[in-house]
Amino acid sequence: MVRIMDGAGKKTRVFAARSTLLGIAQPVLARRLAGELEQYANTAPIVIAPNLLQLRELSARTTPTAILLDQRLLLRAPLAEALSQFTATAPVILLAPLECQAEVAPLIAAGNVEFVAQEGDFIPLAASLIRRRLRWAAMSESVLGPPWAKLPGNIGEIFRHEVNNPLTGILGNAELLLGHPERLTPVDTQRLQTVVDLAVRLRETIRRLSNEWESHSHRPKPA
Repeated sequence: MVRIMDGAGKKTRVFAARSTLLGIAQPVLARRLAGELEQYANTAPIVIAPNLLQLRELSARTTPTAILLDQRLLLRAPLAEALSQFTATAPVILLAPLECQAEVAPLIAAGNVEFVAQEGDFIPLAASLIRRRLRWAAMSESVLGPPWAKLPGNIGEIFRHEVNNPLTGILGNAELLLGHPERLTPVDTQRLQTVVDLAVRLRETIRRLSNEWESHSHRPKPA
């Protein structure tokens, strides 16, 4: 399902969960990306905002799983600053010339932005990154159940198995690669170290949440 915002877009209702928001001004590019996504996400709305004002409006009042943003939509706005407005709402996949990558490197390292260089046939890569976000959202819902309002009593165990186990694999593989620095460029080493640092931080957060949840669930309920 594709929805294109226009001048009458203010009447558009709030979209369902696992929607994708495309901030793209070029109609041909928007249609090609939407076509790629519809082959996978035929039940998730694909919302196209053709200008920056409508993109801001939609991201503020909907809950997209991912935002794909064409850098050209930002006009002359500072790239990192503009992106930060949207990463507070959802992960952002940025389409931009390769030379823009250095400018947003801190956001990429923090895991808030994924970068797709506008070179060659970049559309399949951009679509695959969005599909991955949709797949992760669907898997999370299958574990916790939408809309996540009623958490299961064994949430601590779910955290450990569904999050910590994959994190262990990520850490192990990243550390194996870091064990052979002669095979890596300095940039690759830095990125892998960022992966390790973020994974360790997430694992510690999950551990604290699990312990706190179990402690809370074992407290005697008031009479």
